[in-house]
Amino acid sequence: MLSNYMGILNLNENETNIINLTKNRPLAAIPIAARYRIIDFTLSNMVNSGLRNIGLFTQSNSRSLVDHLGSGKPWDLDRRLNGLFVFNFGIASLTLNDAEMLRNNMEYLYRSKEKNVILSSSYMIGNIDYLDAVKYHENNKQDITVLYKYIKTGTKNFLDCDVLNIDENNEVLSVGNNTGTYNSLNISMEMFIMKKDLLISLVNKCIQTGSYATIKDAIYKNIKNLNVKAYEFKGYLQCVNSISSYYKTNMDMLNLKTTKELFFSNGPIYTKIKDEPPTKYSTKSKVKNSIIADGCIIDGTIENSIISRGVVVRSGAEIKNSIILQNCEIRENSKLFNVILDKNVIIYKGNHLKGDVDFPLVIEKRALF
Repeated sequence: MLSNYMGILNLNENETNIINLTKNRPLAAIPIAARYRIIDFTLSNMVNSGLRNIGLFTQSNSRSLVDHLGSGKPWDLDRRLNGLFVFNFGIASLTLNDAEMLRNNMEYLYRSKEKNVILSSSYMIGNIDYLDAVKYHENNKQDITVLYKYIKTGTKNFLDCDVLNIDENNEVLSVGNNTGTYNSLNISMEMFIMKKDLLISLVNKCIQTGSYATIKDAIYKNIKNLNVKAYEFKGYLQCVNSISSYYKTNMDMLNLKTTKELFFSNGPIYTKIKDEPPTKYSTKSKVKNSIIADGCIIDGTIENSIISRGVVVRSGAEIKNSIILQNCEIRENSKLFNVILDKNVIIYKGNHLKGDVDFPLVIEKRALF
């Protein structure tokens, strides 16, 4: 277990292409797979790898995220020593980069007894065993190890993600961006392993020089001065950084093989428990290849869809290839195809909404249609 490692979750993430779902919440708090949040995956990966001191740095609109995390009990992080530490900069007019957020809370780093750090974003969805990556990092005695995923579908997947150019020894030579031009790419998972003292040094360099926008930027622009190697992750991975990638990730979870790997391969994925009654299915209901959470009432037809808690689907309603978040109501004879409904949306009787597989239609929170 990684007893000498602490985790830092940097939630200062690019939300430009998923703004429809992040107006009232950070990207890390977006619901996924009917009962989870995006942050559950990285947080569970850290806990399953033995990390017991995890700091989470977020900014405004974080009420739903803080409510979801609570004391950290679902992840066994409600501890007298160490545990989960949430640093929330909730001032709407104040925008800080991750280096500034860490600099303002440097006491947290100094007081933590762990000598090493795993620094990560939240929007990379996978079930990752950090133990193997840390072993690789320590055996090679490099300054920084960055995790990556080799893909062959770069024109469609992981758009706008960082791309690593590496040599035959896995040395990182340079870093670019996936513009959707090439299929074969080494996608950076934005997960970095390093000594805590090096992280502190990078934070100070960002603040003092003003030459780097983020810690990630400081690492990438100092590759020639640092020993940076890449560790390949070979399991399932998706990056939720746009509406289309969010839709695709949810649809992937309807594949049983993917679901088993994602939720159980290197330990379970934990989330906040909500005691809801079982879902009620009427004799008129028809459900095929879908994930449906507790607390729902299903009278209509559902196919290839993700249905969150407390959703009501009335008689004659039809839902296909869609994602329905909590407490929505789909009334009689409505039809939804390739649609994403945020929380508390009501679709009135007989209405038809249709999106595209590549560009699903998004209905924002509390809308009435």
